[in-house]
Order: sequence, then structure tokens, then C-alpha cells
Amino acid sequence: MRLSDEEVERYARHLILREVGGAGQARLSQARVLVIGAGGLGSPAILYLAAAGVGLIGVVDPDRVSLSNLQRQIAHRTQDVGRLKTESAAERALAINPHARVEMHSTRFSPGNADALVQAHDLVLDGSDNFATRLLVNDTCYRMGRTLVSAAVGQFDGQLAVYKAHVRPEGQRVYPCYRCLVPEAPEGAATCTEAGILGALTGVIGSMQALESLKEILGIGETLAGRLLLYDGLGGTVRTVKLPPDPACRLCGPG
Repeated sequence: MRLSDEEVERYARHLILREVGGAGQARLSQARVLVIGAGGLGSPAILYLAAAGVGLIGVVDPDRVSLSNLQRQIAHRTQDVGRLKTESAAERALAINPHARVEMHSTRFSPGNADALVQAHDLVLDGSDNFATRLLVNDTCYRMGRTLVSAAVGQFDGQLAVYKAHVRPEGQRVYPCYRCLVPEAPEGAATCTEAGILGALTGVIGSMQALESLKEILGIGETLAGRLLLYDGLGGTVRTVKLPPDPACRLCGPG
């Protein structure tokens, strides 16, 4: 891929990185990333993916912007209240980088559209806010052979992991899927509407999601697959714990 003079200037800080360079920037421009949710996590992720030069960003979200979203969902502005989140997020992404292409899917991620949406993209970033959707995204990614970058946030803490159980080096099952961590949707889990959330926390975790997505596209650094990153916003600490595949997992298990 030959970059224009404007693109060379735009991506200059990428191009001088030995791990990225021109070849890596070309990979980013050819990548297709699906983002589930244009809310607290999806907002910073979409903007950073666009800024990085990811060629196609699919955004899935059925909701419209409300005033209470603006405390954390930085892809939307006060004047966007009432608009579809996919529209306002796409507008902000293109304002950052007109070379990006954003496809808007103003619908809920569901069993009826999951396969088609995931299959059309190389990598999936899940910023949904409920366990049912997270499990559906995980199951679809596993069946379609797509890497999943999944995150969740609580009031003051967050977690992040990369799931690619379909990748089996030398035929060995070494990576877990999301069901290895959460086999079924727990009952009575509180949403941020019920429990509250510190807005900047979603920016931290959503930006981490974008970073892990870029690493997977570029094939650089150490993958988070097989590990769970835990961020404590009040304590100011980050730690990772091992997340091995569950031998009894009904999705990716040996049986």
C-alpha cells in the first residue's frame, strides 16, 4: 500500500515504530473490526481505532443517545441527544480520520444477525453491557474463528481479556473462550444504570481494548489470550491472572 503525503504525516508516529512501520500500517488499513456497542467502552475504542487507521469499523448498537450517556460515552455530544449512537459515533470517528470507513448497524446483536456480522470482520471488540450478549458474541466468534477482545466494567473497576480458543498452536488447546470464565449468564447482575459507574473508568478500559485490538492486528507484543487483566480504579492498580481453558467448557472443551 502506498501512502499519500497526508497519510505519511497522519501516521508518522506509527511509521517510525519498528513494530509497525509501513507494513504494519498497511495491515491496519486492511483490517475489519466489529465493535459491539457504541457506549462507554465502545466510544473510546472506536475513536482510537479510527485514529490508528483501521480500514473498516463496523459499529453495532440499537440505542439512541441520552443525556445520562454523556458522563462517560465520549463519542457523543450534547447536541447528539436523540440521535442513533451509531450515527454520532461514526460522525466523530470520521471527523478524526476521514480515511476510516464506518459501517453502521443500528440493531441489536442477536442470534439472527450474529453470524453474518462476525463473519464479515476479522476481529471483534465487545463493549456490550450484559452477559447474554457477551456470551452470544463469544460463541459466534468461536464458531466463526474470530479473535474476540472483551471487556467489562463495574463501579470503579474493569477487566479485559482476549479470547481466541479457535487458535490451537500445534493442535494444542491452550487458550480459553469467554465461557471458560463465565459458563452461563449469572442471575441478578446489576447494570451501570442500577449501580452507577465513574465515567473516566470506561475511557481507561475502552482504550485498553483498542490497544489490544491493534496488537492482535499487527501481531506484536504479548497477547492477553490466556490471561485476565484486572484494573482497580480506586486503588490505581493493574494485575493479570492466568486464565486457562476450562476442561469442562461446553463450547471449546475437548468433548
